[in-house]
Amino acid sequence: MYSVLIPVDRDEARASNQATYVSQLPDATETVEATVLYVMPPDEFADADEVAFDDIDAAVQAADQLEAAGVSVSRTVDDGGVAQQIVRTATELDSDEIVVGGRKRSGVSKVLLGSTAQDVLLSADRPVTITGESVVLGEGIRQVLVPVDTSEERARNQAEYLAALPNAPQSVEATVLFVFPHQDYKGAPPHEFEDVDAAVTAAEHLEAEGISVERVAVGGEVGSKILDAATDRDADSIVMGGRKRSGITNVLLGSTTQDIMLAAERPVTLTG
Repeated sequence: MYSVLIPVDRDEARASNQATYVSQLPDATETVEATVLYVMPPDEFADADEVAFDDIDAAVQAADQLEAAGVSVSRTVDDGGVAQQIVRTATELDSDEIVVGGRKRSGVSKVLLGSTAQDVLLSADRPVTITGESVVLGEGIRQVLVPVDTSEERARNQAEYLAALPNAPQSVEATVLFVFPHQDYKGAPPHEFEDVDAAVTAAEHLEAEGISVERVAVGGEVGSKILDAATDRDADSIVMGGRKRSGITNVLLGSTTQDIMLAAERPVTLTG
């Protein structure tokens, strides 16, 4: 079974979007086990054993929605540092993925990551998906955009995430994309996918797993080209790689990764 941890706050709309994303994973009713988690933040001055899950409307919203879709659900309340407890619970459950919500500031169209979401992204050692403010996934085969940089390790992690999705390879089709930075001027060098080892690594790994792959190389501003490719292909989601700084175990978000998470109008997964 594919284990998904869904940590919610008190926002019912975000919780609903998280539940929608999970319920629309391939063959979710047969392959997914979800845990909806609410962590009592320290400023609420209550312990988990003093609060019933049913007292948290957003948590109930997510759990009920998943159960209505036929997904197996566990309901959990805990307390402590919110991000730390989310990561700890994911480790204890050996979750395949953590699905968190995004945020918007009034008058601003970009999704803004809350501090908890960002802390989870920085410290989790497993894929984390930001659902954003709306989730509209197509029926049938999931179309996934996989933008890679020059790191073969990150590209391999991105490919391994796709290959591990429920009912892969039948449920997934991938576009592996490499953007040659700012090379969109007259006389720019030719954009050859096969010249980028990381792109080839991702594509070959996916194909070896039986996943259909489109190989694309373009030139231009990296973030905008990724977003354009996701829109042009009506991608159901974008799977990005993470970054690490030598000597530090936390994943550090590169500027392109953060830009995509802030601007994309579809779920974005960071594989690490």
